Amino acid sequence: MSVNERVLNYPIPSDAALEPPADWAELRERCPVAHVELPSGDRASLLTRYEDVKRVLADPRFTRRLTAPDAARLSAEGDGVFSGQLAGIIPDGGEEHRHWRRLVGRWFTARRMTALRPAMVRIAERLIDDMVERGAPGDLKAGLGFPLPVYVICDMLGVPAADRDRFSYWSDTLLNLTRYSKAETEAAQGEFVRYMSEHVAAKRAEPGEDLLSELIAAGGPEDGGLSDVQILVTGMALLVAGHETTANMIGKMVAMLLADRTRWERLLADPSLVRTAVEEALRLDANPGFGLPRYLCEEAEVGGAVLPRGTTVVCSMGAANRDESVFEAAGRMDLTRTPNPHLAFGSGAHSCLGQALARTELQVVLEVLLRRLPTLELAVPVAELERVEGLAVGGLRTVPVRW
Repeated sequence: MSVNERVLNYPIPSDAALEPPADWAELRERCPVAHVELPSGDRASLLTRYEDVKRVLADPRFTRRLTAPDAARLSAEGDGVFSGQLAGIIPDGGEEHRHWRRLVGRWFTARRMTALRPAMVRIAERLIDDMVERGAPGDLKAGLGFPLPVYVICDMLGVPAADRDRFSYWSDTLLNLTRYSKAETEAAQGEFVRYMSEHVAAKRAEPGEDLLSELIAAGGPEDGGLSDVQILVTGMALLVAGHETTANMIGKMVAMLLADRTRWERLLADPSLVRTAVEEALRLDANPGFGLPRYLCEEAEVGGAVLPRGTTVVCSMGAANRDESVFEAAGRMDLTRTPNPHLAFGSGAHSCLGQALARTELQVVLEVLLRRLPTLELAVPVAELERVEGLAVGGLRTVPVRW
């Protein structure tokens, strides 16, 4: 049966942790708008071509209103607190959304990231020291990939990094597809809401030099600021997005570079390639997670298919980033690739607000690892690397390394 006739289970499985699903190439070529069944059992339309994905992500008809009665549910156990009673608190579009991005985005500018870089380097150095002290082999994800972005986003939000294990669990429940029960998800998210409510109240009483304190100081909506509940949800969203995806991407990037030792040697010989290597790792990520779901508010045509109002569309940035019509030798890792207009951070008005932060963290990690652990290598065969399962974010369970 061809891909045109099949309803594929989604996310589409892959035989190897660092390789894409075999179906991606066939879907791009023969069925760019495919029928898929989500973990909830609901149906959606999957987009895999670069131009289709880029256009839909920038099209205001394709919204983030995933709580609409006829929208597909991603998980049978519910899709996290942001599709529950707090859904829609952060404006979805229009001038209200642009205003929210302007307020929050001040903390994620390239200039601010440049100022943060020395502190990131110090954190990375300390974490690597700890790894070396514990001895090889070690898990690069647990020792460096996870804690570095947690420390950084906690500092930006003014929350204690000592609570990082709780943040990680709460984040996982928000990103749940099949790992947790509905009761576990609801209990964890209730804890998260209470924690962040108390934290915002504490910041209101004693402001600090952090993002949440600045949002509080801006006043309420009548003053051009955000409401209390908008600040609460913003803090939750940034805590999840600010560490989970980057923590996983650090592990995947290093694994990709070590999977073929000539890539690591190339960077050792020419560290100036770090920036383009990071962008290429982002593009070539074969395990980026669920993708970006969108809800169609009116009939639209995409990739030669007419989609009715009420369709839930899933944009696969991972598949789009391997589109041969846009990227020459798209399946090959080219550390010098430029330009590299990948869609790892989305596109349009809802592109990832923290992409400058993620890029800076990935560059810092790679620069420090090359300098401090030039003999770094995988401690297991590539075929033994295992993917994270059951969550909307893609990653590796562990990244065993030695040096």
